[in-house]
Amino acid sequence: MINEIDIRKVTAIEEILEMQKLEKRVWGMEPIPVHQTVTAVKNGGLVIGAFIGKRMIGFSYSFPGFAEGQSYLCSHMLAVDQEFQLMGLGKMLKEQQLREARDMGYELIVWTFDPLESRNAYLNTSKLYGVCYDYIVNCYGKMDDGLNKGLPTDRFQVAWWIDSQRVREQWQPTTIQYSNPCSVELLAEEFPVLQLPEGKEWLSADAVEVPVPKHIQLMKTQQPELAYDWRLKTREVFQQLCDAGFALIDVRRTEETVHYYRFCKRSSIPLAKSKESLK
Repeated sequence: MINEIDIRKVTAIEEILEMQKLEKRVWGMEPIPVHQTVTAVKNGGLVIGAFIGKRMIGFSYSFPGFAEGQSYLCSHMLAVDQEFQLMGLGKMLKEQQLREARDMGYELIVWTFDPLESRNAYLNTSKLYGVCYDYIVNCYGKMDDGLNKGLPTDRFQVAWWIDSQRVREQWQPTTIQYSNPCSVELLAEEFPVLQLPEGKEWLSADAVEVPVPKHIQLMKTQQPELAYDWRLKTREVFQQLCDAGFALIDVRRTEETVHYYRFCKRSSIPLAKSKESLK
């Protein structure tokens, strides 16, 4: 089936209307108005669609941004129809977005994700080679849709430097040693509980691993107070790491109740243009 999927740039209003329907179905909220999406596409924005025949089964939507003298592409939304999830379509959509963005002259693409959604963190850092060094507290305020209800909408911002050595050469550190300052205990219900490190000495390490629950949505349903505890505790740790010059670069997946986010010093990550991109 994956060979039948066509991934391409979208500009036709009829297909943007299909994007609206898919957005509402996947995210359970009112979709972005068509006039907004069309205007963005005509002014430096980008919609990538995934199709089987004429049926849209996934999309990514982005618009231009500018801050601190840097123009970039702000990747606002990605959705994949439920029956086609876990097939790698998210990665395929992002890779086509990267190719189109390069052709348009962009060097940076940014987007946000929930720091407790480890599957998204794995795609963004371990598969796409983005980095996260900005943590935003309650980014969107209170949201009551199915995925966000019950927790403050904290977000990591992904910086995808698409012409960097990090991205073009799929750079990951190979000799670095990760410290593990946090610990995890299990409740009788087999949900993990995070124990924070004491003091600040742990921030002097070259690299740090931080545990994150594997199934935050299940935890929110069955143990909402514990999910909230994870939000507040990881917020504290992630903010300290970002303030100390660390960046999230990888996710170590395990068979346990948690995965581990890997942080190293931002200054050690090759984010400048690679030699290949200068050719």
